[in-house]
Amino acid sequence: MEEVSLRKAHANDSEFVFTVKKAAFQEYVEQVWGWDDSYQRELHNRRFAAQDVCIIQFCGVDVGFLAISHTSGMLKVNQLFILPEYQGRGIGSACMPRIIDNANLEGKSVVLQVLKVNTRGIIFYQRLGFTIVSESATHVQMEKLPELS
Repeated sequence: MEEVSLRKAHANDSEFVFTVKKAAFQEYVEQVWGWDDSYQRELHNRRFAAQDVCIIQFCGVDVGFLAISHTSGMLKVNQLFILPEYQGRGIGSACMPRIIDNANLEGKSVVLQVLKVNTRGIIFYQRLGFTIVSESATHVQMEKLPELS
C-alpha cells in the first residue's frame, strides 16, 4: 500500500504517540488493570525514550506509531497502534511485512505480545503468520520465524 509510510519519530512526536496509544489501547488496559493516566504517561515517557519509534503515515497524515527493538536473534515489535478512525484500512497490514522482510533478511524471528483481551489483535497477527508460543495470565506471546530462502 503506497499510501502508507514510516518516518522516525522525533521528540516533538511524543504527545502524538501517547494520544494514539490512549485512543487505541485504553479499552484493553481498562479491562485488565484499569487505566491510570499518570502511570501510563510515565510508562510512555520511559518507552518513548528507550525504543525505536516510527510514526505511521497514511496519505501524508500521522495515523499511528510502531516501536521495535533489536537483539542478536530477534526483532521485537513492542507497540503497534493506529488511531481507531484509521483502523481496518490495511495500514497495519501494510506496515508489518516491512518488519517481517527486514527480519528475514537478517535471519531473525519477529516476536511480540498481545493482551489476551485483544482478540482482534491476536487474529491480526495470526493472519500474518504469527503463532502463539506461550502465554501469561494477561498476554499471549507470538512469534514469526524467519523464512528460509
